[in-house]
Amino acid sequence: MSTQVQSPMQELLQTAALPSQAGQVSQAAVPANIFLAVTSIPVGNNPVGLAIAPSSDLYVANSGSANVSVINTTTDTVVGGPIGVGGTPVWLTVAPNGNAYVPNSGSNTVSVIDTTTNTVIGAPIAVGNQPAVVAAVPGGRVYVTNFAANTVTVIDTTTNTVIGAPIAVGAQPVGVAVASNGNAYVTNRGSNTVTVIDTATNTVIGAPIPVGAQPNFVAIAPNGNAYVANIGSNTVTVINTISNTVVGAPIAVGNQPWGIAVGADGIAYTANRAANNVTVFDTATNTVVGAPVPVGAGPIAVTVAPNNKVYVSNINGNNVSVIQFDPTVTSITPNSGPVAGGTPVTITGTNLTGATVTIGGNPATGVTVNPAGTQITAITPPGAAGPATVTVTTPGGSASLVNGFTYLLPVHATSLVATPALSKLFPPHVYFPFLTATLTDQVTGLPVPGQTILFKIGSNLVGIATTDAQGVARFNETLILTLILANGGYDADFAGGSTGSAILSPSSDHAGVIEP
Repeated sequence: MSTQVQSPMQELLQTAALPSQAGQVSQAAVPANIFLAVTSIPVGNNPVGLAIAPSSDLYVANSGSANVSVINTTTDTVVGGPIGVGGTPVWLTVAPNGNAYVPNSGSNTVSVIDTTTNTVIGAPIAVGNQPAVVAAVPGGRVYVTNFAANTVTVIDTTTNTVIGAPIAVGAQPVGVAVASNGNAYVTNRGSNTVTVIDTATNTVIGAPIPVGAQPNFVAIAPNGNAYVANIGSNTVTVINTISNTVVGAPIAVGNQPWGIAVGADGIAYTANRAANNVTVFDTATNTVVGAPVPVGAGPIAVTVAPNNKVYVSNINGNNVSVIQFDPTVTSITPNSGPVAGGTPVTITGTNLTGATVTIGGNPATGVTVNPAGTQITAITPPGAAGPATVTVTTPGGSASLVNGFTYLLPVHATSLVATPALSKLFPPHVYFPFLTATLTDQVTGLPVPGQTILFKIGSNLVGIATTDAQGVARFNETLILTLILANGGYDADFAGGSTGSAILSPSSDHAGVIEP
């Protein structure tokens, strides 16, 4: 008779085998799928932990290749070569000082990486048996859960040395997260509880909080609650971090949720390892949003970047999936400009990373997006006069402001020159029987045809004519010569108009009488 013994190392990263879960499907409501994993980025072997640096780069701990990959979250490409660390690196973090702390569960150490140079700093820091997760806590420290030692080690990030004795917690601690009140919440996978530590004193507060089966990871939402992903019960438990009590019923998610993260907008994500998908739910209502998002093989960790893209490490796929949401567009400033284009504009919205922009169907130039993915700057292309739709397209989809930008014709000043009336009084004789007025575009210097000219004597309208190809409007003066003589001339008025390429400003002129 032989007995198979499972090593603690295998147990830390092995999918839990629970007969009761066979064929089990999440009971969460699943409306139409509204999210899409649009990119898969190859990394090292068996990626596990994910952490965002101040540069917005993503650091990925590859447990099977003993190194860390770096991903640019703007381009979703790997930056440089992998950074070698200790054996079996797992769930890392980036501290406020910019250094990444990588727990090496196969070496019982923590490696420190300077994220500005992507080089390892100093010797690995010895911690407890099989470190699993590192989390930053107030006061320039990080907490390290030691899965096989049932403890938490405290490291001073200024000196990169261990502070004090390990803190005893529950069985097989994995996840740890710090609430705004300074308390750290540690998930004890082996005892189905969460231990609360006062980070000011490094002491345990109260009794462990019972949660679901095999709690693995924990995240703090903007509402202050702690969300615990339970591998063995396919649920998320919600803990009120003020009272340290469980809130409501568990939230049903996908099969074997190993990882959980909450974005700044309060939307939470669970990496469902046995289902190869991600569940999305709203922490404001603790209800599931949409259908699960398919990702790679064996999703084990998840994080939200500042640009609101969601990254998921797939331990069996040796890659990282990227979930990018449909963009939204709320405004464009300014909202009008000349038909020639060249107007710098600012477009605001959300999920704009990787965007291209068209206005009236024509591509804008000089498109740049801010790191948060909430603002685009661009230069308008030429367009036809009138309203035009602004469309933003990203890898996640498209959004439009219908008739959001108006192309304006340029305004050109005009000059109108009226020819004096010509007459002979004794006896009256008209040498030139027409009143004439010539309209010229002062910007182009060209005559303007097809425009209406009004001929007036005093306040009386006596005639209307249209400019010809030479910009000249003519009106027969024969019948009104007496009035012209009595008023000492006449007026020609142009009320303004357009040519299709410019708006013409009004102009007028007064012409007297020449008596040869």
